[in-house]
Amino acid sequence: MHIDRKLADMGLKLPPPIKAPPGVVLPFSFVRLHQGIAYISGHGPQNADGSVAGPFGKVGVDVTVEQGYEAAKLVALSMLGSLKRELGDLDRVSAWLRLHGMVNCAPDFAGQPAVINGASDLILALYGPERGAHARSAVGMGSLPFNMAVEIEAMAAVD
Repeated sequence: MHIDRKLADMGLKLPPPIKAPPGVVLPFSFVRLHQGIAYISGHGPQNADGSVAGPFGKVGVDVTVEQGYEAAKLVALSMLGSLKRELGDLDRVSAWLRLHGMVNCAPDFAGQPAVINGASDLILALYGPERGAHARSAVGMGSLPFNMAVEIEAMAAVD
């Protein structure tokens, strides 16, 4: 339970399963395990009660880079929560392979990497430079579900 201890030491808690907005159906697995790889569906930031967290809107217009960074950190916690429910133990992650970060942003915004660093920095802080190192994309989107500022999907190797 090394990762759980690190989370507690950092004062961080994993959110419960996502509470979809009324009328929204999510007919997919948030984590799909296959041949030692955890495929992590796109996650957004969550509040402590499991609801979708803000800030909402476009980075570069409605949301600052700093707010986007914090939202990306919340997304990482959301993904970790889903992984823990699927795996039972976050220490089973032997390597983070890839993060694909999507930022709801203004057409001329070019700071997507700085936003997605919120997730990358947390993964690296928890898992270290060997297990936490990952390939990554940080791209801009015209919109995201529920007007979220950030959505991230990932892949991790699992023992």
